Amino acid sequence: MILRNTILSFLVLSSVFVFGQQGSISGNVSDGTIPIPFANVVLKGTSFGSSANENGYFELKNVPFGNYQLQISSIGFVPFTQKIELKSASLKIEDLGMAPSVLGLDEVVITGTMKETFVSSSPIKIDVVTSKFLEQTTTPTNLVEAINLVNGVEEVVGCGVCFTNSISINGLPGPYTAILVDGSPLYGNLASVYGLNSIPASMIDRIEVIKGPNSTLYGSEAVAGVINIITKHPKDQPLVDVNVMGTTHGEVFGDIAISNQIGKKLYVSNGASLAYIDIFQDENHDLFGDFVSMDRVSVFSKWQLERKDRRRFSLMAKYYYEDRRNGVEDYLENRAYRGIRGSDSIYGESIYTHRAEVFGTYDLPTLEKFWVDYSFSYHDQNSVYGSNFYIAQQYIGFANFIWSRKIKNHDLLAGLTGRYQWYDDNTVATSDSMGGFTKGQITPGLFVQNDWEAVKEKLSILGGMRLDYYQAHGPIVSPRLSFKYKPGKWTTIRGNFGTGFKVVNLFTEDHAFVSGQREVVIKDELKPERSFNGSVNFNHIFTIGNSQGSVDVDGFYTHFTNKIIPDYAQEGQIIYENTGGFASTWGVSASINHEFQFPLRSKVGFTFQRATETEPDELGVMQNTPILFASDWTGTFSFVYTLRKWKIDFAYSANITGPMQLPEIYDLDATGERLSTPRPTRSKPFYLDNLQITKNIAKINLKVYVGLENIMAYRQPVSPLSGSNDPNYAVGFSPKFDTSYAYGPIHGREIYVGVRWFVGR
Repeated sequence: MILRNTILSFLVLSSVFVFGQQGSISGNVSDGTIPIPFANVVLKGTSFGSSANENGYFELKNVPFGNYQLQISSIGFVPFTQKIELKSASLKIEDLGMAPSVLGLDEVVITGTMKETFVSSSPIKIDVVTSKFLEQTTTPTNLVEAINLVNGVEEVVGCGVCFTNSISINGLPGPYTAILVDGSPLYGNLASVYGLNSIPASMIDRIEVIKGPNSTLYGSEAVAGVINIITKHPKDQPLVDVNVMGTTHGEVFGDIAISNQIGKKLYVSNGASLAYIDIFQDENHDLFGDFVSMDRVSVFSKWQLERKDRRRFSLMAKYYYEDRRNGVEDYLENRAYRGIRGSDSIYGESIYTHRAEVFGTYDLPTLEKFWVDYSFSYHDQNSVYGSNFYIAQQYIGFANFIWSRKIKNHDLLAGLTGRYQWYDDNTVATSDSMGGFTKGQITPGLFVQNDWEAVKEKLSILGGMRLDYYQAHGPIVSPRLSFKYKPGKWTTIRGNFGTGFKVVNLFTEDHAFVSGQREVVIKDELKPERSFNGSVNFNHIFTIGNSQGSVDVDGFYTHFTNKIIPDYAQEGQIIYENTGGFASTWGVSASINHEFQFPLRSKVGFTFQRATETEPDELGVMQNTPILFASDWTGTFSFVYTLRKWKIDFAYSANITGPMQLPEIYDLDATGERLSTPRPTRSKPFYLDNLQITKNIAKINLKVYVGLENIMAYRQPVSPLSGSNDPNYAVGFSPKFDTSYAYGPIHGREIYVGVRWFVGR
């Protein structure tokens, strides 16, 4: 009996001891400020797991004492992992802040609907390129190169001598894309050429890209889409931020930004960007430089005042100066171009650009939500192409007066817009013989928009309409209809449909019209191009274990009437006229973004497209031909791997470009006569890849990066120039000299090294 009682007592005491070694683990999951509801919480390697409630709170009960690895995951955030030890009845973990995912699901945006919203909530599909991604993958000197990593977006080289560039979205040239800074449009015929190279990279927070019609909100330049450069709030920037980089080709680039606070509510950032390239290299032996030389200075200032009730007042100013040149060696040597610009015996191209802008936003102190977006820009261009001068000036004043109000499930937006533009140049495009051209034009307009949440968290419909009045063309109406449907929590289907219009300016439509020796022929009055655009997007967010990613599939179609397409078929001429038929671009793109549980992030995308023009021939039969320089397909790749222990990022990025239609260009024989057959009118696919390694030395706020551009050293296999070898004329001055065969890089592999140092914040 005594033995039995002893055994029972021992078992009871053992049970009490065992069960006494259990406890609970609890905490609140947030992004540092706002709770993250319904996050998944598990102890790795065990069956213990739970979901946070709508306030981000979770609790795991009856967990045996011991050491564990706590894992928390939620769509839109980087998975959180922390080692913990449970050795008491309860353990409350205080610091459970999750970082937003670089997939950009909850980046605040101000394009698409002209109002701040989240990417995941927007009825318009928006691609976001974050500043962190820019730092890790590309040089800080070329925003065009960075945007080129967005699926369906391509850099287009406009000239084989001066190498000016622009952005093509879904096969449409650069002038069809509106450039914005903090939501303010950089309107103007010359803005698309220089709008992306004028802000210090250290002051950029992110870049937003919208593919598809946006003329309803942003007018003539937004047929193909919108690129919005979002700058950092001055209080979120370091006190001092310096970035300096050099390359093996002797190029030097530098950025500096200084931020400070004046009083209690005014925050100011001032920055400058410098570029210096002075090199002559001719490895393709066409007698012209493979690099463009330049001296460039850009200054940017942002003033932001914090007001009551979160009302906004921002003022930004920008000044841009560039001395760009290229040509034969005698033109560039010892800066000889300064004294011989316009020479008819030594060929070169020299572009002096002065551009100044002031823009910002002001919220009125009223009960109703009213605000004004305003901008003023001045552009002066003094250019020489051989012996031909191109002199252009442009002044633009612009203001949007906008009202916004939310009524139940309707988010209303309406605005009055006014724009004054004065533009003149010394070309035939603005001569008195051009009927309907007016140097100074006032363009009033109005727009309305309604974002209707038809079914809560399931279906929203956005409709809008814009009316602009042009002195030369009368009223132009641009409607728009978009929708967002969520059949499931992590699946979204979006549609975007609308019409657009484009008022032509030859300098941005086709830079070749002032370069080379072709004669410009303009047939009849050029009418505005009109378009109908449609696109559908499917997006699905997925998880594999503790990793997450997203799949995007887009289909798009654009139909043009009055399309203006340069005709190079006649030797020595470029003929401009509205097509008698129509033009169209259509295609499909797909991309996968994935953040693995181990420190690897990847983005892979492909776009397949067709861009064609259809016109009647001499017999009236409609003929279909490809549009020049629109590639059949493109691919983008980027992979970023982080060695966390060593704080080193390895970033590999690449673009692959499929075949494209090229102009019919003839080379010359030794006597200066045309060869019987032209160059290939279809390019071959080419692949450009880059590697960047970044070391973060956190103790002294220093980042050191080294990169290798164009690893495979691809070069366009034939010179972009033709006719430079005519023995009957000085180099570049033959009537058969042409610069329009530029479609790929001319120089090869390049190494760059840079450092970034910052102080404060």
